[in-house]
Amino acid sequence: MFKKILIANRGEIACRVIRTARRMGIRTVAVYSDADREALHVRMADEAVRIGPPPTAQSYLKIDAIVAACRQTGAEAVHPGYGFLSEKTEFAAALEKEGIAFIGPKPHAITAMGDKIASKKLAQKAGVNTIPGYTGVIKDSAEAVKIAKDIGYPVMLKASAGGGGKGMRVVRSDEEAKEGFERASSEALASFGDDRVFAEKYIEEPRHIEIQVLADSQGTTLYLNERECSIQRRHQKVIEEAPSPFLDAATRKAMGEQAVALAKAVQYQSAGTVEFVVDRDRNFYFLEMNTRLQVEHPVTELVTGLDLVEQMIRIAAGEKLAFGQQDVKLEGWAMEARVYAEDPFRNFLPSIGRLVRCQPPAENDHVRVDTGIEEGSEVSMFYDPMIAKLITYGENRDQAIDRMADALDAYYIRGVSHNISFLNALVLHPRFRAGRLSTNFIAEEYPDGFRAELVPKDDPALTIAVAAVAHRVIVERSAKLSGQLPSHERRLGAEYVVIEAKQHHAVQVVSVAHGWEVNYAGHSYRVVTDWRPGQPLLKADVNGHQVTFQIDRVGPKIRLFHRGAQTDVLVLPPKAAALTRYMLDKAPPDLSKFLLSPMPGLLSRLMVKEGQEVKAGEEICVVEAMKMENSLRAPNDVVIGKLLAQQGQSLTVDQPIVEFG
Repeated sequence: MFKKILIANRGEIACRVIRTARRMGIRTVAVYSDADREALHVRMADEAVRIGPPPTAQSYLKIDAIVAACRQTGAEAVHPGYGFLSEKTEFAAALEKEGIAFIGPKPHAITAMGDKIASKKLAQKAGVNTIPGYTGVIKDSAEAVKIAKDIGYPVMLKASAGGGGKGMRVVRSDEEAKEGFERASSEALASFGDDRVFAEKYIEEPRHIEIQVLADSQGTTLYLNERECSIQRRHQKVIEEAPSPFLDAATRKAMGEQAVALAKAVQYQSAGTVEFVVDRDRNFYFLEMNTRLQVEHPVTELVTGLDLVEQMIRIAAGEKLAFGQQDVKLEGWAMEARVYAEDPFRNFLPSIGRLVRCQPPAENDHVRVDTGIEEGSEVSMFYDPMIAKLITYGENRDQAIDRMADALDAYYIRGVSHNISFLNALVLHPRFRAGRLSTNFIAEEYPDGFRAELVPKDDPALTIAVAAVAHRVIVERSAKLSGQLPSHERRLGAEYVVIEAKQHHAVQVVSVAHGWEVNYAGHSYRVVTDWRPGQPLLKADVNGHQVTFQIDRVGPKIRLFHRGAQTDVLVLPPKAAALTRYMLDKAPPDLSKFLLSPMPGLLSRLMVKEGQEVKAGEEICVVEAMKMENSLRAPNDVVIGKLLAQQGQSLTVDQPIVEFG
């Protein structure tokens, strides 16, 4: 077994690998860019080596710098994590040349599966089901239209070197095929330095289901069952689970056997994932093989009881798998939600900045948090804005969902925007609960984007009762201040009014043994809590049900966050509440005559000039952020008044680009 390994990655996956290596008694080496000098993975590792400035091309993608770090520290092996160099043949080959073990497959397998066109041909040869399409390289937009018509719309245009949803377009007409080809090839060139694009039939009502495989160097190849990854936004996975609520035993076995056949065809060694698209009739077709550890690997670990990182390390060290296919378990249900620093109410724009407060839910047998940042860490503009992977486990799917909703309630993050409201809305959605999933789920359920009013409201009376108790605890503490005149101490009444969105709710709060009794609208709520002012989470038993609210003070108001919904309330005595009706509202400024940058990014193209008439939906400019092109279009028929930014300029969020005349 290795004595020391280097992790050629950062963030949560680097921390994840370090935890397993430490348990196995293996010393670890972290690498870091200047932006990650104080990062958690750097402090967790036994040693750390600086490899360059923040941009990935000058640090985490520099093969020679990482090889030099191995030489400097005496690392015998390298775990690449996912992303960055994990699927680069040149990296695995460079390590092999130096006599350093690559904790992953051999270079020939990475090459064979790294090209979507070549891998599809290889899959066909291995007897794996593939999607009808054109596996040659499309020359230009005219040929893209011809091929799409031959296959039959709808058609998916894909970058051959693609991944992460970049360089992919679904097209349903000749015009969309022409524009989609140009966008896909442009994004592919910017992201991967390879503009090759191919086409395949787009499957309606598709599910994304993948098979985890594990293969050693001595001829044993197994499948560890499936993960359902259909909940995606812009081809990026949002929620994953194992097993799939859709597969039956026969389909699971057939998919597993085909995944094993493909892995054997390329003499695969290590952990890998064969991704399939599955239609409504459980017909399945090969998509691609990821020759690395997947982001969503924890759900497989929880239902099988295996540590995939440990298995990868043991395989790379030449060990034989200690179990066979018949030993692979499938017990319980696991679910993973990706917690991102992004604003779901503003089209999921990345949010960068410092995590002023970050308190994840407590980990136990059914809650796991994989993260690479902590309170005080900074979400950098240079890297993926993932905060953590939140994983829950249950005896069945409903229990895993319920535990996920509870864990999301307890995930307290301040300082950056985050997607917890969106994740809560997804797991509590009746269609999700019923398991009626497809990769179109988010587009179909939120066609106009995600808005605050789409967050499912829990019982509003629960929020009112908890707010009333929180206020009572706050004023009781205030009433105990020292120095009050004898016989003039503050006396607290039992009657209050909870004001929420201008609605007045009369409540009565009475202290009872071990808690409070709140009377509201003819109902009684017994609230038992040990919450104290200043604590970010208010955990309570309300009429026998355990609930968790996030709680903040915003001026005189109490802000509560529960089940993804944020509610600001003002709790006052009845006389004071009556006077609030005379308070004036301050109207927000009118920004409708400006086109604002929705995110920090580069104004890569500006298509208009001052005085130009623009029709509704016509493209005005393109803002590039994190290698994704974001087209900004006219909201209605307008005249361009002033250009407030120039092409090539770096923009901040909400920076005006154009003023309409």
